[in-house]
Parts: sequence; structure tokens; C-alpha cells
Amino acid sequence: MKKTIINWLGLLGIISLLSYTAAVVFSPLAYPGYDWMAQAVSDLMATNSPSRILWNQLSSLYEVCGVVSIMMVCVFIQGKLNKLLRIGIYLFAAMNWVSAVGYAMFPLTDSGFAGTFQDAMHVVVTVLVVVLSIASLVVIMVGGYKGKSYRSLAIWATAALLLMIAGAVGINVVPGAYFGILERFSVFAATWFNAVLGVYLFRSFTTAKKGDKV
Repeated sequence: MKKTIINWLGLLGIISLLSYTAAVVFSPLAYPGYDWMAQAVSDLMATNSPSRILWNQLSSLYEVCGVVSIMMVCVFIQGKLNKLLRIGIYLFAAMNWVSAVGYAMFPLTDSGFAGTFQDAMHVVVTVLVVVLSIASLVVIMVGGYKGKSYRSLAIWATAALLLMIAGAVGINVVPGAYFGILERFSVFAATWFNAVLGVYLFRSFTTAKKGDKV
């Protein structure tokens, strides 16, 4: 099948992941004393963070490429896959929008939690992102395992969900000195899965069939 512009735009999911990874890895260079093993990724983009400018530069392709990629996935799957898979992917797209808009509107005012209204809204956005992420992955898993053509996608969703759970549980179990390590399990899971969906789009969901219904 000849690839269309929509298929090629799926590769933006990979660019989004690379941009986010660069921001997480290199932004600490502009934040004296930052301890990636103990501190959250959100500290790097806090309003008064010394690394905020570098973070914005390195992550400039993260949100826009991620949103474009997942929206092209939503366009492509019309009439394909099965109903549960489509709903799951739409929920995942909603999560991307909430993340892109919410974190841009309400970045932390300071490292950790300073207790301002903006910080409280940052937490609300985080809760919405987590709920939508888990809900979308669960629905994708059910749709993928129930159908015959997309079990590989369900397996990827399962892996992403397990990473999120490991991160969420781990940050409440491990000592504070290792909070940052477990937190990164969760924050990378969604971005990584978005890249996976982008690759599926690039490959035209190879086994996509109108008749694969649940």
C-alpha cells in the first residue's frame, strides 16, 4: 500500500519522544544541584526553574508533534480496527490534549509543591492525565485481546500500563532519594506509547480491516 501524508505524519510520534527524552536528559545541565534520582521531571519546567528556558527549547517538538501524530491516528482509524480500540485511541488522544494544554497553562511555580492555585491546578491536570492514560490503555487492551488482528497493540498497551503502575506504586514505596527514577517510568510510558501508535500509523496498521469488529 502506498503511503500517504497521513502515514508519514505518524513518524512525528517518534520525534515527540526524542524531543521529550532530550529535554529530560539534558535540561538538568542548566539546573545546578538537580538530582534526577530524587526530583520530578516537572521540577525542570517549573516557572522559576533555572532550566525552564532550556527545557522549552529541547521539548519544543514534544507536544506539537505528539498531538499531530495522535490526531492523524484518529483520522486514519475511522471505519477500521474495532469499536473498543477506536474508543481507547480517542481517549488517549484526549489525554494528549489535556497534557499539552493543561501543563502549558499551569506549570509548577516552584520545585516540588508551593501550594499556590497554579500548583493545585497542575496537580488536577496530572490526575486527569493519569486517569485518561489508564482508561485508554485498558480499553485498548480489552479491544486488542478480544479481537484477532491487534493483539500486538494490546501487548504494547499492557507494557505501557505496567510501566505506569510501577511508577505510581514505586514513588510511594521507595525512599525519597529514588522518587525521580520511578516517576520517570510513568512519564515516559505515555510518550513512548504515543510513538508506538505513530509507528502503527506509518505502517497503515498493516492488518486494519473494516470487518474486524467486536
